[in-house]
Amino acid sequence: MARDFNVTYITLDGYVELEKYRFLYFVIMFTVYILIICSNTTIVCLIWIHKNLHEPMYVFIAAVLINCLLFSTVMYPKCMIDFLSDKQIISYPACLCQFYLYYCLGGSEYFLLAAMSYDRYVSICKPLQYTTIMTKRTVSVLLAVAWLLPPCEIAVSVALSAYQRLCNFTLRGIICNNSLFKLHCAASRTISIYGVFILVNVAVVPVLFILYTYTKIFVISYHSSREVRRKAAQTCLPHLLVLISFSLFCMYDVVIVRMESNLPKTAHLIMTLQVILYHPLFNPIIYGLKMTEISKHLKRLLCPAKRNQLNIKS
Repeated sequence: MARDFNVTYITLDGYVELEKYRFLYFVIMFTVYILIICSNTTIVCLIWIHKNLHEPMYVFIAAVLINCLLFSTVMYPKCMIDFLSDKQIISYPACLCQFYLYYCLGGSEYFLLAAMSYDRYVSICKPLQYTTIMTKRTVSVLLAVAWLLPPCEIAVSVALSAYQRLCNFTLRGIICNNSLFKLHCAASRTISIYGVFILVNVAVVPVLFILYTYTKIFVISYHSSREVRRKAAQTCLPHLLVLISFSLFCMYDVVIVRMESNLPKTAHLIMTLQVILYHPLFNPIIYGLKMTEISKHLKRLLCPAKRNQLNIKS
């Protein structure tokens, strides 16, 4: 029975002084989760309700925020259960499932950011062709690619991992990320090569495309009028901030397997918490404050007096 237990379940050994701070951990995680749900849902609903926000740029923003909600839902409930449990364990199939969803949603975010950069490129560099290029069909295709391509590719990696024999049953972390490969008895060359292929395809290629489009935007904006430069700054800066923050967290996740043995447990926990805490909260703050039209509707929602004044004027 003990052997079956070890083969079936993985111990999550990334928590620090859980017995002492379990309720503090739980309260923080629960509070942040509620804030993530409320902030992301509010902006998605504003985009859904107001017709002047039914443009490709705002549709992609809503898609990114929905992606954040799904990502948080994959991570937070399990972490909160672990905080209040005597044993922090997860079955190997459930761990593979969390691993799959974690990287699917991460890959989808890169593709969504690439779609947003393409939309901005067409809007600023080819304004006369914008309505003919960024049609509803184009937006639908870009969304479909963003949400279908990463899951299809990562499914192969999960299938290969499912057939690997485990010799270690303690995961040095609180979520099932690529540290999962440390549990295998032997490193698989096939999984390693395919992992590099996935990394290039779902992260490096979208980032290079984003950098290319924004370079073109900045070059054209520099030689254009002040109004064009202002429009480029207003719409592109939030996307770049989100890209930079997300890429920094992804870089940490990629190198964590190589640094794991040298990284203190407390530092490992802090970095992992930053990945799952900050980014889902960062997106709605950036888009809510920096995108003018969204910010305008958000102020009307949160400030009834100002909304009434605007209604009287109109």
